[in-house]
Amino acid sequence: MPPRAIALFGGLAAAAALAVALASEHLGGLAPCELCLWQRWPYWAAVGVGLAAFAAPRLATPLALVVIALFLGNAVLAAFHAGVEWGFWPSPLPGCGAAGSGGAATIDELMARLKAAPIVRCDQPAIVIAGLSMAGWNAVFALAVGAALLISWQRSRRTA
Repeated sequence: MPPRAIALFGGLAAAAALAVALASEHLGGLAPCELCLWQRWPYWAAVGVGLAAFAAPRLATPLALVVIALFLGNAVLAAFHAGVEWGFWPSPLPGCGAAGSGGAATIDELMARLKAAPIVRCDQPAIVIAGLSMAGWNAVFALAVGAALLISWQRSRRTA
């Protein structure tokens, strides 16, 4: 697979992961903790970098490497979060909660809603499927996609 396709595929895989996260939040009612939200940033970046590689084919090789690094870095972040959930180590975030504004119109309304919003703890998984939390599954997904992209990139270098 050429580097441009690697970057674009990575961007599409990142978009799929974001779609699952947003669907579980908005349709499934699972409120994300702060570490969950952190795990979305590499995916947003991978979407943007994948599109940039599509738009600028001459930069496809370095951009493909950036996408690969974003996936592998996200795998580490997600595994760290899973470790917090399993009690292997504490969260580095004080309180480890996240609250949305809920569409507040004024600063006073925003402050009132933030005070009333429940804290979503990073050390308590919202859901466990087949023994893994969403952070655990994200670690598996990000590592699998990152490894597949890296292998594809290495194979494309051998044939070039």
